[in-house]
Amino acid sequence: MKPLVVGNWKMHGTQHEAVALAREVLKGLRGRRRVDVVLAPPFTALGPVRKTLRGSALRLAGQNVHWEEQGAFTGEISAKMLRELGCHFAIVGHSERRRLFNETDQTVAKKLAACLRSGLRPILCVGETLEQRNAGATRRVITRQLRIALKGMTKDAIEKIEIAYEPVWAIGTGRNATPEQASRAHATIRRMLKKLFGTKRAEQTRILYGGSVRADNAGELACAREVNGLLVGGASLKAKDFLSIIGNFS
Repeated sequence: MKPLVVGNWKMHGTQHEAVALAREVLKGLRGRRRVDVVLAPPFTALGPVRKTLRGSALRLAGQNVHWEEQGAFTGEISAKMLRELGCHFAIVGHSERRRLFNETDQTVAKKLAACLRSGLRPILCVGETLEQRNAGATRRVITRQLRIALKGMTKDAIEKIEIAYEPVWAIGTGRNATPEQASRAHATIRRMLKKLFGTKRAEQTRILYGGSVRADNAGELACAREVNGLLVGGASLKAKDFLSIIGNFS
């Protein structure tokens, strides 16, 4: 399957800075066709970055999305609004959203469903905390998050979803999972998908690794078994580093 690399810029960058970064990435990617690349700038920069990427193979993602199409939800943004801004993807259930903004498994499930209704391709994030890993609960946590998020989905729904394994203990800490740890977690995800959607569909689903991915560790993570791409945070804010990470798949 074609690898996917996502650059999550989080709350970084003015419109001018985001456009400049997008231009650098776009310039560096010319001629590369063996990897899908998605950029997730702040909401305020989606419009300008969309113009920069026009005519290219790069796609846009929203960093978050609300489960309702409209309503009295101050500060939120709907899947329909993201589509209007040119997004093809949306990140759902990122560990920072779960940890800092108290998003629950049930909330994540509603956001996932909203994306699918609106034609957005969700990047569903799952992963355990350090306490859960130390308690030997990694598999239980991941399978619970998947089971709740994907409950009631039709068999073909998984064809429209990307999965990202994001160990919470590795986000922004500079400490990434080893290739072996990532492979085991991804294998757990793959088994759960087979149980829910069948072997063929499960094997065609991309499972990304995210968690302190850097230019100096991306190579070994990219080669790990069951890793079909990367969700990159801080390292995606420097075009040179991000392009180096992408280069491991192209």
